Amino acid sequence: MEFDDLYLQVQRPKYDCLLFDLDDTLYPLSSGLATSCRINIEDYMIEELGIEKSKIAELGNLLYKNYGTTMAGLRAIGYDFDYDEYHSFVHGRLPYENLKPDPVLRHLLLSLPYHKIIFTNADKVHAAKALSSLGLKDCFEGIICFETLNPTHKSTASDDEDDIEFVRLDHNSTTTPTSTTSPIFDIIGHFAKQNPDSVLPKTPIVCKPSTSAIERALKIANLNPQRTLFFDDSVRNIQAGKLVGLHTVLVGTSQRVKGADYALESIHNIREALPELWNVEKKSKVGYSAGNVAVETSVTA
Repeated sequence: MEFDDLYLQVQRPKYDCLLFDLDDTLYPLSSGLATSCRINIEDYMIEELGIEKSKIAELGNLLYKNYGTTMAGLRAIGYDFDYDEYHSFVHGRLPYENLKPDPVLRHLLLSLPYHKIIFTNADKVHAAKALSSLGLKDCFEGIICFETLNPTHKSTASDDEDDIEFVRLDHNSTTTPTSTTSPIFDIIGHFAKQNPDSVLPKTPIVCKPSTSAIERALKIANLNPQRTLFFDDSVRNIQAGKLVGLHTVLVGTSQRVKGADYALESIHNIREALPELWNVEKKSKVGYSAGNVAVETSVTA
């Protein structure tokens, strides 16, 4: 019996779950979706929010740099808008036809004997379209997306964990926009003046690379960060993941940076870079069970 217990302990895989970012991680930057997304965001800022075109480049850069996403930054500085309409405008015109089925990646993912979950800042419609275009939708047990971490339209920043809930495929999320009653915070002027007494406003949107967003995602999926391997193309997201205890893989470059345990030029290099992921016995053969990792149905969006 003692020998059997030792055998099970030795054979237990290092990870319970592989957590994957979606955009520019499961498909290359060269697809053009990122460029189209940026253009659509800029058009939204001009056409829907009435921001001067001359300010778009600098404003967009500051919002992305300080809030993780332009959307989160826009909400922080005082712009209010319908989340679904924003996502429809930004993602609805993306060239999904540029994403082709990827049978090589599909085979790699299906051969990995772990739970696999998508963790993206994008909305559920975009995630579903992208995964379907790549032929990878059934390779993952669930999706943690924008609606998962932002189930309701909030006007103010909140750390209330009771706001968190799962978003399911059959859940028709609705948002109730409120009018903008406060003045827009001049973030360009804030950095131009470099006033040490001026504080950036918080955003009500929860998203990567916020460590709180990653911690909430792990809580939702009931994942132990020390037994989770996180793949993302963003250095900031990888470094935030490392701060909360995740094992990390930077995708899109072979140059490993601080915070990244591994670096892959392409997601297709996963077997060459991490052969140990396949060097485990089937869980049923070593008597290992994932236990209470509730990802089979709970986190699908």
